[in-house]
Amino acid sequence: MLESRRPVAPAPRGTPAAPGLKRAPSPAARTRQAFYWLTTALAVFAFIVPGIGNLIRARHIAQDMAHLGYPPYFLTILGTWKVLGAIVVAAPRLPRLKEWAYAGMIFDLTGAGISRAVTGDTASTVVVPLMLAGMVLASWSLRPPSRRLGITTSNLRRDT
Repeated sequence: MLESRRPVAPAPRGTPAAPGLKRAPSPAARTRQAFYWLTTALAVFAFIVPGIGNLIRARHIAQDMAHLGYPPYFLTILGTWKVLGAIVVAAPRLPRLKEWAYAGMIFDLTGAGISRAVTGDTASTVVVPLMLAGMVLASWSLRPPSRRLGITTSNLRRDT
């Protein structure tokens, strides 16, 4: 005789899953993950492409940096950090380096907005880097636990 298959009710919240089985992520978790990867891919692209442009001293980038008052050697410094930061943000693990990379991205983008405002550029050229900074912050805040710097009370030194 054939066994009838009955649908299995999901385990109540807070109960462990059967050994060897993973629970399917909730729709909210899947949406969060999708937004994380979207914002992260855009941030990586927004840093790796201009970073390479800085390193090869693309004419339009070099002219723009000169317009903002930066010396030519700054292209190499900024390009190196942009490419390295994009690689770190895209790479798995490396949570401490990711914190530094995200911070560097925010410093770069807010500095770009300020530089544009100080030189009298149009509002749109001031707002674009600030909008990119918002996207980088979204990537940072949506990252999964495996990409976060975990601080637990056991990691903290107690002063006695």
